[in-house]
Amino acid sequence: MDPAPPLELVIFDCDGVLVDSERIAIRVDIEVLAELGWSITEDEVIERFVGRSDEDMTRAIEEHLGITLPTTWDERFAPRYHEAMAALTVVDGVPDVLAAVESAGLLACVASNGSHAKIERSLTLTGLHGRFADRIFSVDDVTRAKPEPDLFLHVAATMGVAPAACAVVEDSRYGVAAARAAGMRAFGFGGGVTPGSWLEGPGTVVFHDMGQLPGLLGVALT
Repeated sequence: MDPAPPLELVIFDCDGVLVDSERIAIRVDIEVLAELGWSITEDEVIERFVGRSDEDMTRAIEEHLGITLPTTWDERFAPRYHEAMAALTVVDGVPDVLAAVESAGLLACVASNGSHAKIERSLTLTGLHGRFADRIFSVDDVTRAKPEPDLFLHVAATMGVAPAACAVVEDSRYGVAAARAAGMRAFGFGGGVTPGSWLEGPGTVVFHDMGQLPGLLGVALT
């Protein structure tokens, strides 16, 4: 087997990797789903929805409740999510990781199953937006969300980097599955809401502290 080419691009998921949003979102998800008629636990939300797109979530709600939601159903609850996210913070260790990646001369970008509007809002609230500027990619840019590889392959093509020279940092089973399917190196962050055991698989390194990531990527903390 040919050795992997040198790493050129690190692709970061947003929610749960760069910003500590998952716990906040899960709490609101439980409230919203209860109002829609679906009593669900935190563990069930993590298993079913963390890392999935809004479209996937809508489809799951409709299937579970046997209803068809209006296309603008989520607008009713958007202010509640926005208010909750006012307390959003950066995941511990992320600024140092980004500095290390930059100092090593590697490219870095964001690729999320969230909408562009959601990603922009989260990165702006936490002061990370300037780190990525025009290197922000969303499920809005492709036809199929993670766990399909489309988003990551779109990122690689846009950035002009071969998939094998990309590393993906994810905190959900759907994200690491998408990275594997794209032929990229997957790094599963098990320090969030998703158990590390759910992220394990071929071509995947699971870690639990962001401080470990630079070493796993082969770069030094600055």
